[in-house]
Amino acid sequence: MGEPEASLVLRLAGPLQSWGDRSLFNRRTTRPEPTKSGVLGLLAAAQGRPREQILGDLLTLRMGIRVDQPGSLLRDYHTVSDYRGRPLPQAGVTAKGIQKPTSPPKRTHLTERFYLQDAIFLAVLYGPLPLVETLADAVRRPTFPLALGRRSCVPTQPISLGIRRTSLEDTLRAEPWQVTRYGREARERRSRKRPATIDLPATVEDPEGHDVVNDVPLSFDPRDRAYTSRRVQHLWVTVPTGYLNPDRSADGHDPFALLGW
Repeated sequence: MGEPEASLVLRLAGPLQSWGDRSLFNRRTTRPEPTKSGVLGLLAAAQGRPREQILGDLLTLRMGIRVDQPGSLLRDYHTVSDYRGRPLPQAGVTAKGIQKPTSPPKRTHLTERFYLQDAIFLAVLYGPLPLVETLADAVRRPTFPLALGRRSCVPTQPISLGIRRTSLEDTLRAEPWQVTRYGREARERRSRKRPATIDLPATVEDPEGHDVVNDVPLSFDPRDRAYTSRRVQHLWVTVPTGYLNPDRSADGHDPFALLGW
Protein backbone atom coordinates (compact mmCIF):
# COMPACT_ATOMS: atom_id res chain seq x y z
CA MET A 1 0.00 0.00 0.00
CA GLY A 2 1.17 3.53 -0.78
CA GLU A 3 1.58 6.42 1.58
CA PRO A 4 -1.76 7.79 2.89
CA GLU A 5 -2.90 11.07 1.35
CA ALA A 6 -4.96 13.95 2.70
CA SER A 7 -6.17 17.46 1.90
CA LEU A 8 -5.00 20.69 3.52
CA VAL A 9 -7.80 23.27 3.50
CA LEU A 10 -6.87 26.96 3.37
CA ARG A 11 -9.19 29.97 3.51
CA LEU A 12 -7.65 32.78 1.45
CA ALA A 13 -9.40 36.01 2.36
CA GLY A 14 -8.39 39.62 2.97
CA PRO A 15 -9.11 43.22 2.02
CA LEU A 16 -6.79 42.90 -1.00
CA GLN A 17 -5.35 39.99 -2.97
CA SER A 18 -3.26 39.93 -6.15
CA TRP A 19 -2.41 36.73 -7.98
CA GLY A 20 -0.31 37.75 -10.96
CA ASP A 21 1.16 35.30 -13.43
CA ARG A 22 2.80 37.87 -15.69
CA SER A 23 4.02 41.47 -15.54
CA LEU A 24 4.24 43.65 -18.63
CA PHE A 25 6.51 46.66 -18.15
CA ASN A 26 4.49 49.11 -15.99
CA ARG A 27 1.37 46.93 -15.68
CA ARG A 28 0.93 44.25 -12.99
CA THR A 29 -2.31 42.36 -13.38
CA THR A 30 -4.07 39.77 -11.22
CA ARG A 31 -5.84 36.56 -12.16
CA PRO A 32 -9.43 36.16 -10.87
CA GLU A 33 -8.35 33.34 -8.54
CA PRO A 34 -5.16 32.25 -6.71
CA THR A 35 -2.31 30.82 -8.75
CA LYS A 36 -0.38 27.71 -7.77
CA SER A 37 2.84 29.75 -7.60
CA GLY A 38 1.18 32.16 -5.17
CA VAL A 39 -0.22 29.45 -2.90
CA LEU A 40 3.02 27.43 -2.88
CA GLY A 41 4.87 30.67 -2.15
CA LEU A 42 2.64 31.18 0.90
CA LEU A 43 3.40 27.64 2.10
CA ALA A 44 7.13 28.07 1.50
CA ALA A 45 7.09 31.31 3.53
CA ALA A 46 5.23 29.55 6.33
CA GLN A 47 7.96 26.90 6.45
CA GLY A 48 10.73 29.51 6.33
CA ARG A 49 12.21 28.21 3.07
CA PRO A 50 14.84 30.41 1.41
CA ARG A 51 13.92 31.56 -2.09
CA GLU A 52 16.82 29.56 -3.51
CA GLN A 53 15.60 26.26 -2.01
CA ILE A 54 14.31 23.57 -4.36
CA LEU A 55 10.53 23.16 -4.22
CA GLY A 56 10.46 19.45 -5.12
CA ASP A 57 8.06 18.15 -2.47
CA LEU A 58 5.66 21.10 -2.76
CA LEU A 59 5.33 20.51 -6.50
CA THR A 60 3.83 17.06 -5.85
CA LEU A 61 0.71 18.64 -4.34
CA ARG A 62 -2.46 18.81 -6.43
CA MET A 63 -4.38 22.04 -5.97
CA GLY A 64 -8.02 22.96 -6.21
CA ILE A 65 -9.50 26.46 -5.86
CA ARG A 66 -13.12 27.26 -5.03
CA VAL A 67 -14.47 30.78 -5.49
CA ASP A 68 -16.67 31.49 -2.47
CA GLN A 69 -16.74 35.27 -2.98
CA PRO A 70 -15.22 36.63 -6.22
CA GLY A 71 -14.69 40.18 -4.97
CA SER A 72 -14.20 43.13 -7.29
CA LEU A 73 -11.26 44.42 -9.33
CA LEU A 74 -9.31 47.44 -8.06
CA ARG A 75 -7.00 49.47 -10.32
CA ASP A 76 -4.19 51.28 -8.50
CA TYR A 77 -2.78 54.04 -10.73
CA HIS A 78 0.64 55.53 -9.89
CA THR A 79 2.68 58.42 -11.22
CA VAL A 80 6.31 58.88 -10.21
CA SER A 81 8.41 62.03 -10.73
CA ASP A 82 11.35 63.83 -9.14
CA TYR A 83 10.17 66.72 -6.95
CA ARG A 84 13.21 68.71 -8.10
CA GLY A 85 12.06 68.52 -11.71
CA ARG A 86 14.99 66.37 -12.81
CA PRO A 87 14.65 63.59 -15.42
CA LEU A 88 14.06 60.16 -13.95
CA PRO A 89 16.96 57.69 -13.88
CA GLN A 90 16.87 54.48 -15.91
CA ALA A 91 17.52 50.95 -14.67
CA GLY A 92 21.02 50.80 -16.19
CA VAL A 93 24.02 51.98 -14.15
CA THR A 94 27.47 53.32 -14.99
CA ALA A 95 30.75 51.55 -14.21
CA LYS A 96 30.70 53.42 -10.88
CA GLY A 97 27.26 52.05 -10.01
CA ILE A 98 25.41 55.33 -10.63
CA GLN A 99 22.08 55.17 -12.44
CA LYS A 100 22.07 56.76 -15.87
CA PRO A 101 19.48 59.43 -16.75
CA THR A 102 16.76 58.52 -19.22
CA SER A 103 17.43 59.48 -22.80
CA PRO A 104 15.40 61.20 -24.11
CA PRO A 105 14.61 62.67 -20.68
CA LYS A 106 11.57 61.11 -18.99
CA ARG A 107 10.06 63.17 -16.19
CA THR A 108 7.02 61.06 -15.28
CA HIS A 109 6.74 57.29 -14.86
CA LEU A 110 3.28 55.68 -14.98
CA THR A 111 2.42 52.31 -13.43
CA GLU A 112 -0.76 50.29 -12.90
CA ARG A 113 -1.34 47.57 -10.31
CA PHE A 114 -4.50 45.50 -10.06
CA TYR A 115 -5.98 43.84 -6.96
CA LEU A 116 -9.03 41.81 -5.95
CA GLN A 117 -11.08 43.48 -3.20
CA ASP A 118 -12.95 41.47 -0.54
CA ALA A 119 -12.53 38.14 -2.31
CA ILE A 120 -12.68 34.78 -0.51
CA PHE A 121 -11.27 31.54 -1.88
CA LEU A 122 -11.04 28.00 -0.58
CA ALA A 123 -7.72 26.42 -1.56
CA VAL A 124 -7.23 22.67 -1.15
CA LEU A 125 -3.77 21.06 -1.41
CA TYR A 126 -3.85 17.28 -1.79
CA GLY A 127 -0.82 15.07 -1.24
CA PRO A 128 1.07 12.76 1.12
CA LEU A 129 -0.26 12.95 4.69
CA PRO A 130 3.15 13.64 6.37
CA LEU A 131 3.77 16.59 4.05
CA VAL A 132 0.24 17.92 4.54
CA GLU A 133 0.60 17.70 8.33
CA THR A 134 3.93 19.54 8.21
CA LEU A 135 2.42 22.31 6.09
CA ALA A 136 -0.64 22.62 8.35
CA ASP A 137 1.62 23.16 11.37
CA ALA A 138 3.70 25.72 9.45
CA VAL A 139 0.64 27.76 8.43
CA ARG A 140 -0.53 27.88 12.06
CA ARG A 141 2.95 29.04 13.19
CA PRO A 142 4.55 30.67 10.13
CA THR A 143 8.24 31.56 10.02
CA PHE A 144 7.77 34.49 7.62
CA PRO A 145 4.71 36.76 7.26
CA LEU A 146 2.10 35.29 4.94
CA ALA A 147 0.65 37.22 2.01
CA LEU A 148 -2.06 36.79 -0.60
CA GLY A 149 0.07 37.11 -3.73
CA ARG A 150 1.97 40.26 -2.73
CA ARG A 151 3.57 41.36 0.52
CA SER A 152 1.11 44.23 0.94
CA CYS A 153 -1.88 41.83 0.79
CA VAL A 154 -2.33 40.61 4.35
CA PRO A 155 -4.66 37.64 4.95
CA THR A 156 -7.40 37.55 7.55
CA GLN A 157 -7.75 34.69 10.02
CA PRO A 158 -8.26 31.81 10.05
CA ILE A 159 -6.07 30.72 7.13
CA SER A 160 -5.85 26.99 7.85
CA LEU A 161 -9.18 25.19 8.25
CA GLY A 162 -7.46 21.90 9.02
CA ILE A 163 -6.76 18.55 7.37
CA ARG A 164 -9.36 16.34 5.74
CA ARG A 165 -8.86 12.66 4.93
CA THR A 166 -10.88 13.03 1.73
CA SER A 167 -10.00 13.53 -1.93
CA LEU A 168 -9.42 16.92 -3.48
CA GLU A 169 -12.77 17.02 -5.24
CA ASP A 170 -14.75 15.68 -2.26
CA THR A 171 -13.14 18.26 0.03
CA LEU A 172 -14.10 21.11 -2.30
CA ARG A 173 -17.71 19.89 -2.17
CA ALA A 174 -17.90 19.18 1.56
CA GLU A 175 -16.46 22.38 3.06
CA PRO A 176 -19.17 24.92 4.01
CA TRP A 177 -19.52 28.19 2.15
CA GLN A 178 -16.87 30.63 3.45
CA VAL A 179 -18.64 33.88 2.59
CA THR A 180 -18.68 36.71 5.15
CA ARG A 181 -21.80 37.58 7.13
CA TYR A 182 -22.23 40.72 5.01
CA GLY A 183 -21.92 38.74 1.79
CA ARG A 184 -24.45 36.22 3.08
CA GLU A 185 -26.92 38.96 4.02
CA ALA A 186 -26.47 40.68 0.65
CA ARG A 187 -27.28 37.44 -1.16
CA GLU A 188 -30.37 36.95 1.04
CA ARG A 189 -31.61 40.43 0.13
CA ARG A 190 -31.17 39.73 -3.58
CA SER A 191 -32.68 36.25 -3.73
CA ARG A 192 -34.99 36.26 -0.65
CA LYS A 193 -33.89 32.68 -0.04
CA ARG A 194 -31.90 30.67 2.46
CA PRO A 195 -30.87 27.60 0.46
CA ALA A 196 -29.24 24.62 2.14
CA THR A 197 -26.69 24.41 -0.69
CA ILE A 198 -25.11 26.71 -3.25
CA ASP A 199 -23.30 26.11 -6.55
CA LEU A 200 -19.80 27.63 -6.70
CA PRO A 201 -17.16 27.67 -9.49
CA ALA A 202 -13.97 25.70 -8.90
CA THR A 203 -10.72 24.95 -10.72
CA VAL A 204 -9.09 21.56 -10.15
CA GLU A 205 -5.64 20.42 -11.22
CA ASP A 206 -6.23 17.54 -13.63
CA PRO A 207 -3.78 15.88 -16.08
CA GLU A 208 -6.74 15.43 -18.44
CA GLY A 209 -7.97 19.01 -18.03
CA HIS A 210 -8.95 21.10 -21.05
CA ASP A 211 -7.24 24.32 -19.94
CA VAL A 212 -3.53 25.04 -19.47
CA VAL A 213 -2.11 27.62 -17.03
CA ASN A 214 1.54 28.59 -16.70
CA ASP A 215 1.79 29.08 -12.92
CA VAL A 216 3.84 26.17 -11.55
CA PRO A 217 7.02 27.55 -9.92
CA LEU A 218 10.22 25.63 -10.57
CA SER A 219 12.30 28.24 -8.74
CA PHE A 220 11.59 31.36 -6.65
CA ASP A 221 15.24 32.43 -6.86
CA PRO A 222 15.15 36.16 -7.86
CA ARG A 223 18.14 35.56 -10.14
CA ASP A 224 16.70 32.46 -11.79
CA ARG A 225 12.91 32.42 -11.70
CA ALA A 226 11.38 29.59 -13.68
CA TYR A 227 7.82 28.36 -14.26
CA THR A 228 6.09 25.58 -16.11
CA SER A 229 2.48 24.79 -17.00
CA ARG A 230 -0.20 22.44 -15.69
CA ARG A 231 -3.58 21.26 -16.89
CA VAL A 232 -6.74 22.22 -15.01
CA GLN A 233 -10.44 21.48 -15.19
CA HIS A 234 -13.13 24.09 -14.53
CA LEU A 235 -16.32 22.86 -12.87
CA TRP A 236 -19.16 23.72 -10.52
CA VAL A 237 -19.48 22.20 -7.06
CA THR A 238 -22.53 22.11 -4.82
CA VAL A 239 -21.58 22.96 -1.23
CA PRO A 240 -23.49 23.45 2.04
CA THR A 241 -24.27 27.07 2.87
CA GLY A 242 -24.07 26.64 6.63
CA TYR A 243 -27.48 28.16 7.37
CA LEU A 244 -28.80 26.85 10.68
CA ASN A 245 -32.39 26.95 9.45
CA PRO A 246 -32.35 26.76 5.64
CA ASP A 247 -35.59 27.46 3.86
CA ARG A 248 -36.80 28.82 0.57
CA SER A 249 -37.12 32.43 1.67
CA ALA A 250 -35.21 34.76 3.93
CA ASP A 251 -38.29 35.57 6.02
CA GLY A 252 -39.23 31.92 6.60
CA HIS A 253 -42.30 32.06 4.33
CA ASP A 254 -42.44 29.30 1.73
CA PRO A 255 -45.17 30.01 -0.90
CA PHE A 256 -44.97 26.40 -2.16
CA ALA A 257 -45.40 24.74 1.24
CA LEU A 258 -49.12 23.95 0.63
CA LEU A 259 -48.15 22.10 -2.56
CA GLY A 260 -45.75 19.85 -0.66
CA TRP A 261 -42.67 21.10 -2.52
